[in-house]
Amino acid sequence: MVSLISVIVLLGILIFVHELGHFLAARIGGVGVLKFSLGFGPKIIGKKIGETEYVLSWIPLGGFVKLLGESDNESLPPEDEKRSFLKQPVWKRMLIVFAGPFFNFLLAIVIFMIIFMYGVPNLTSDIGKVQEGSAAYDTGIISGDKIIAIDGKTINSWEELRAVIAEGKGKEAEIVIERDTVKKNLLIKPKLSKSKNLFGEEIPAYLIGISPSGKVVLERKNPGEAIIAAFIKTWEISKLTIIALVKMIEGTISPRTLGGPIFIAQVAGAQVKEGIIPFILFMALLSINLGVINLFPIPVLDGGHIMFYAIELVIRREVSIKVKETAQQIGFAVLVMLMIFVIMIDIERMNIPIINDILKYFK
Repeated sequence: MVSLISVIVLLGILIFVHELGHFLAARIGGVGVLKFSLGFGPKIIGKKIGETEYVLSWIPLGGFVKLLGESDNESLPPEDEKRSFLKQPVWKRMLIVFAGPFFNFLLAIVIFMIIFMYGVPNLTSDIGKVQEGSAAYDTGIISGDKIIAIDGKTINSWEELRAVIAEGKGKEAEIVIERDTVKKNLLIKPKLSKSKNLFGEEIPAYLIGISPSGKVVLERKNPGEAIIAAFIKTWEISKLTIIALVKMIEGTISPRTLGGPIFIAQVAGAQVKEGIIPFILFMALLSINLGVINLFPIPVLDGGHIMFYAIELVIRREVSIKVKETAQQIGFAVLVMLMIFVIMIDIERMNIPIINDILKYFK
């Protein structure tokens, strides 16, 4: 029950933010909004304010904004023509469509900014183990040492330490360690080795052969630092999401790593039990994923609409209705098949024997 409530709240917030982007962009752009619906299906409640009907519907797995004149076969009185969506310049239509995913990214940025100001636990640069025969071992670094600077750059966390070593690309560096309150300056040359990256591939990397002690410090940022860090974190996760999908297409990552609504419900429920911070961080991660996926050039998604508008800019005329309808039907079919696939993976992940036996026939 906790998982179900969690996923409904989570999806409801993400959908609301996405549609709010479309709604505000349309209003700012002078386009009429006829309906703003959170959810699909029969409406639970609704209220009309001005020309816009605000609706809460029964199915919380979606939502939509109905704009004035967004359909080709919609006839409008002359006074409403200038407020019609399809009568707007192509660039304005693209911005209105893009506003949905943009607001998902914006939600993640706001969440990360708040978290960075609240405080993020970071591993310190205290050294736990030193690998025998490694660059650190040869230099004389021992367990319990703390790295405080490399080539003049102050080191405050383990992540900063890893980043500076990676940036050095194997060149010799001056390293400052603290041992029993005494500082020592040493020269170290990282050794080329094999390392596993985020996706499990073995890649060449320059390492010095140390592991963290496990000590953690709570790092708080001021508002200026927090917003910069939030932008960087959102960009990094967006980039990793795209890389993961590309590697999935290439066959490097198994598609079975995908998660559907059941998996999301399980994770959301677990995050709620861990506390409000893990839950809203999971919300930020999902919001970024929703923003990235919606920008894919697949008809029926925001990215598909943007693709058609980009084509319109190039050919200087609107793409034919028949081409759009055919492409949207194909896009819808692809999304349905993908949803079925991830749900089957979710069910298989639950490891219920009788269901696993049934799923064998679909492999």
